[in-house]
Amino acid sequence: MQIGRLNQEVKKVLVTLDIRDQTVQEAIDVGANLIFAKHPVIFSPLSGLTDEDSQENIILRLAEAGISVYTSHSNIDVVKGGLNDDFAEILDMTEVEVLDDRDGIGRVGNIEPQSLSELALKIKAGFGLKRLRLVTYDRDLKSVIKRIAICGGSGGKLWPQALAKGADLYITGDIYYHSGHDMLSSGLLGIDPGHYIEHLFVPKVANLLRKWHPEIEILESQTLTNPFYDI
Repeated sequence: MQIGRLNQEVKKVLVTLDIRDQTVQEAIDVGANLIFAKHPVIFSPLSGLTDEDSQENIILRLAEAGISVYTSHSNIDVVKGGLNDDFAEILDMTEVEVLDDRDGIGRVGNIEPQSLSELALKIKAGFGLKRLRLVTYDRDLKSVIKRIAICGGSGGKLWPQALAKGADLYITGDIYYHSGHDMLSSGLLGIDPGHYIEHLFVPKVANLLRKWHPEIEILESQTLTNPFYDI
């Protein structure tokens, strides 16, 4: 719980991936008194709360409107049956295990042997993507992939764990240029589908909340918060 009073009565919930200005306005327009988001609206310590700073202004608007905020960030990634398990299911992974044993984040498992191009098409279809980035020097789309690792969001730093657990290819968002070099030099291919694949959080959590709290109106955000646009 990041914003609000714990004794506030909840009647209408808006589920979203991100909380931006447009999300706040959407919550106000639909009359939601709670936003359930994946990405925290307060991620770094605040030194003030004014309308002169864009991020602080979002928090100020929420407080003024009486809209509480609850976020489920890494916990929905690591929990059994959480978002990363959903990703593994979409990709038909078998013998799935945790990628990072320390934090419980990410998943690694086997897939039916397929070419890099076939896997790329499967990822695009499974996550509703128009494009993705391949991390490969030789551009050989015929490379056979048998074992993959995946981590939703920005998991570039976990590529050594993917390599250690025998993955042929690592899927995660926001792979840095130099990380891509290091991965390839170590024999690990990569696919960067973007951070926004986590938007599957919205229908997942909304359906769970409807099941657990049928007396509360649960709305799925219709606001696009992906900052990137493909042309």
